[in-house]
Amino acid sequence: MNRQHTVVDSPYGPLTLVATDGVLSGLYMTDQRHRPPEETFGEPDPRPFREAARQLDAYHARELTAFDLPLRLAGTPFQQRVWELLRTIPYGETRTYGELAAALGQPTASRAVGLANGRNPVGIIVPCHRVIGASGGLTGYGGGLDRKRRLLAFESGAPAPDALFPVG
Repeated sequence: MNRQHTVVDSPYGPLTLVATDGVLSGLYMTDQRHRPPEETFGEPDPRPFREAARQLDAYHARELTAFDLPLRLAGTPFQQRVWELLRTIPYGETRTYGELAAALGQPTASRAVGLANGRNPVGIIVPCHRVIGASGGLTGYGGGLDRKRRLLAFESGAPAPDALFPVG
């Protein structure tokens, strides 16, 4: 298994992109919960990430609402199903953990959906930030609730909360 990584700037702070055998397998924010150790990211090399970086830039410029990138996501079969379902949540919309569990045919599995959501290795691109609690409130987010709030405000077109993670 050959791994490379690069770091790109974003309005949400630096994003570390990781590729496994040339395919995007990770997007990690600083201080992200479940962030793998840096030594597992492989050698620095921006080449495998040109298209991912281009699409992220277009997303941040409000020119792209759906990512079209090959991904290599390591997880259990259940996690894989949850992550695939996350990719179907439209830009600017949210779903609850319960709605996702029902869509998977397992209506009592909202907690398991939440755990899989929290282990998503490619945040933003696999939009786990679009999942909210049953009451409509923001619940956990591996990148932090401030980032989740800012991502949801950005996608809804609402004024963004104060920039807590300025670029540069």
